[in-house]
Amino acid sequence: MSVERVLPTPEAHDLLDLVRDLIGKEVAPRAAADESAGRFPREVFTTLGAAGLLGLPYPEEHGGAAQPYEVYLQVIEELAAGWLAVGLGLSVHTLSCFPVAAYGTDAQREELLPAMLGGELLGAYCLSEPHSGSDAAALTTRAVRDADGYAVDGVKAWITHGGAADFYTLMARTSPDGARGISCFHVPATTPGLSFGEPERKMGMKSSPTAQVRFDGVRLAPEALVGAEGEGFRIAMAALDGGRLGIAACAVGVAQAAFEAASSYARERSQFGSRIVDFQGVSFMLADMATQITAARALYLEAARARDAGRPYGTQAAMAKLFATDVCMKVTTDAVQVLGGYGYVEDFPVERYMREAKVLQIVEGTNQVQRLVIGRAIAKSDR
Repeated sequence: MSVERVLPTPEAHDLLDLVRDLIGKEVAPRAAADESAGRFPREVFTTLGAAGLLGLPYPEEHGGAAQPYEVYLQVIEELAAGWLAVGLGLSVHTLSCFPVAAYGTDAQREELLPAMLGGELLGAYCLSEPHSGSDAAALTTRAVRDADGYAVDGVKAWITHGGAADFYTLMARTSPDGARGISCFHVPATTPGLSFGEPERKMGMKSSPTAQVRFDGVRLAPEALVGAEGEGFRIAMAALDGGRLGIAACAVGVAQAAFEAASSYARERSQFGSRIVDFQGVSFMLADMATQITAARALYLEAARARDAGRPYGTQAAMAKLFATDVCMKVTTDAVQVLGGYGYVEDFPVERYMREAKVLQIVEGTNQVQRLVIGRAIAKSDR
C-alpha cells in the first residue's frame, strides 16, 4: 500500500520526488551494512546539504528553503523509512538550528545561519545530562559570566551526533533560579575545552553516534549567547515542540517501511497451499498496521499545519510523538511476527526496524513525559 501524499504546492511534489531519488541512490542501499558496522554516514548529510535539505523550514535569505513544516516532516518521514539514522539526524540538525533562527540577533542569523542551513555544517542539541533527562530544568552544566564572556563547565549526555557535529546548541545554567536560570549558547565544535565520550553501545541506531559532550573550562564570547540570559529553558521547550514532530515523522517512516516489508512478504510467502496474506490472522494484523500508520501520519500532519498557521501546537506535538512512536513499536513488532523466523535474522530488515523503534519512544521526551504534557493541558482546559 503506497503512501498517497497531500502536498500544498507542485514544488513540494518535486521536492519529495528528489528526496525519493536520493534515498534510492544514496541512502537505502547502504543502510544495513553501515548499521551493522556502526559507520556514521557523514557524507550522506553533505549530499543532503548540497540538495538543500538541511534547512528546509527556514527562510531563504539565510540559506533555508522556506518550506512549510508539513512538507519538511514528510521529507523526514521518507528519509527515516530509508534509514532512520539519516531521518533522525536531519530532525536533530533542524532542532539544533532553531534557537539561532528564532531567537538569535540579526547579526547572529546573518553570520551563522548560512553555513548551518546551507549544508556545510551538522548540528547537535545539548540539553540532557547524566542526572537530568526528563527533568531538564534540573540541569547543572554552568556558564559563569565574567568580563570576557562565559566559562562553561559540565557534561551533557545522550547527544545525537556527539563528537561528529560541527556545532553544539547548548543549554547551560547562568543562575540558580531553576528553569528561569538557564540560557542558550552556540558552541562551535572547535572550541577549546570541548571533548567527547566514547559513543554509546546501543540496541539500534548504531550508525548514529550518541555520546557525552564535556565542557571543561570552555570559554565563550558574549556573542555566543542566543536570546537573553534566563530564556534558555523557554527556547529549549519551543525547539522540542518542533523536534517532537520530527520524531513522530521518523516513527511513521520506520513503521511504513516495516509494514511494506511485512505485506510484501505476506503476499509472496505460501503455507498450506495459500499465500499467508490470505489467512485472516495475518490480513487482520496487516489491516491494523496500515490503519495505525495512516492515523499517526494524519496526527503529525495536523499538528504541523497548526504550526504553519501560527496556532499553538505543543499539545498536539506531544500527542503525535506519543501516538506515532507507540504505533511504530507495535507495527515493527508485528512485522517481525509476520515474517516469523525470517523476521528475527539480519537477512531481512524488520529486526532492525524493531530495534530502532524502541529509541523513538524515549528520545526528545519519553512517552511518559508526553502523557504528562497532555494531561497538564487537559487539566488547564477545565479551569
